[in-house]
Parts: sequence; C-alpha cells; structure tokens
Amino acid sequence: MRLIATDLDGTLLDPSSSVTPRTRAALDAARERGIPVVPVTARQPIGLRAIAADAGFDGWALCSNGAYAVHLGDGRMLFAEELPSDTIRTLADALRASIPGLLFASVREGGETFVAQDGYAAIASLSDHKRDPATMGGVPLEQVLAAPSLKLVIRHPELAPAALFDTLRSLGLTGFEATLSGAPFVEVMAEGVTKATGLARLCAHLDIDRAEVVAFGDALNDVEMLCWAGRGVAMAHAEPVVRDAADEVTATNDEDGVARVIERLLG
Repeated sequence: MRLIATDLDGTLLDPSSSVTPRTRAALDAARERGIPVVPVTARQPIGLRAIAADAGFDGWALCSNGAYAVHLGDGRMLFAEELPSDTIRTLADALRASIPGLLFASVREGGETFVAQDGYAAIASLSDHKRDPATMGGVPLEQVLAAPSLKLVIRHPELAPAALFDTLRSLGLTGFEATLSGAPFVEVMAEGVTKATGLARLCAHLDIDRAEVVAFGDALNDVEMLCWAGRGVAMAHAEPVVRDAADEVTATNDEDGVARVIERLLG
C-alpha cells in the first residue's frame, strides 16, 4: 500500500460529516509511514476546506469526481478537465424537452465559482454543495450553459436524481460522463472523466502503480475507482453495484469502516 484514495461523504466522514478520532488516528498512522491519503470527491475545494483540518488533508486532492486535481497545501493545479459549452447546451436542450422544470448549475474556475440558474438556490441547502444558498445568486439558464464547466449539476424540485439519471441515459447522447454521488442531483463531467481517470493521472504523477492503491467508496460515482485500484473497498451500506465492484466490503461509515481496513493493512 503506497497510496490511500478515499471518498468523503458516506465513506470517510461519519453521518454528521465529521472525522471521528479513530479515523483520524488511522489516517495519521498511514501518513507517518509515508503513505499519502488522497480525498477523491464530488466536492469542490470549498467543501474540502471545511473538513481538511479535521482529516489532516494538506496534500493532493481530486475534486469534481476526478475532473480537477489540486494541492491543498500550496494551491498547485495538476489538471482540470472541463465539459465544453456546446456539449452542455446540447445535453440541457435534450433533457429539458423530456423533463420540464429542471434547474442547472455550473462549477467553474477550479471549483471556486458556482453559477446557478434562477430558482436553484431556493431548493438548495448548505449540505448540497457546502455553500450557503444565500450566496449562490441566480442567472438566466443561458449564462449557466454559456461556458465550459468542471461539473454540471442537474436537479428537479420534485423528481428523484435516479429518475433524472435514467432519463439522461435513455436519450442516447454522448460526449460526457454522468453519475450520482448520493447528493440530490445528477452530476455531469467531461467525456471520459471519472474518479478512476483522475486517480490514474495523479498516481502517474506520483509514480505509484495502481496495484499499490487502496480505494474506499460507497456511491455510484465510486465504482470506477474501486475497480481501478489494486484494492477497492466498499462500505457496508453501499448499493449492490458498488459492493460488487469492490474487492472487499468494510463496516459502515458510522462504524469507522475506513479506519478498520487501514488499521489491518498497517498491521
């Protein structure tokens, strides 16, 4: 084990979005042996900063489901993969023709800029994006779709994300990757971008082989990463497709499942 890659919400963090003392101790023990711990998350840097001190994160992190790699200590960017604006417009037009009432938001500029459609903030909560909805503002849809995006967010006031996701896949469109993270919206990234591709690029930069990586996750957006890593570990509460993708299943996030595996692997 030369690198630990872990999802945050529903995986490393407990149900209150905190890092327990046992989990922090396990992360510190790994780092003391020279094993970096990399958060691989749908969150943006703003959401990582909220828990970085508690988790001891001060190195590389992968945000926007693998679209963006940033060093939390010095702000260096390793890469940023953006969804082209033409693709965004095509996707939005097709999806809106099938489902009225959709709302969109675009994550830009290293995750620091959040451009939300008029009405989006009214149905959002702080936990959705780790941003106060009062700061989101609102612009016409055309402005949301007008520029490349690290991650396009699609939600509906009433329909569940799974229903939106199924409709999007049924349209037969190409040129993007879509997934679910457990948040109340569908997340769309550039074509070919997953947590696995982002982790592969970071590991190449660090000269670490995939066989030396242990990865943890619980949601659909973690499946590719669990398959790619030398050892993929799913949480006990993960959906069957996530557990099937993993090499092993650990305890839930409120039972320090990540810590248990790290402790065992460190001996």
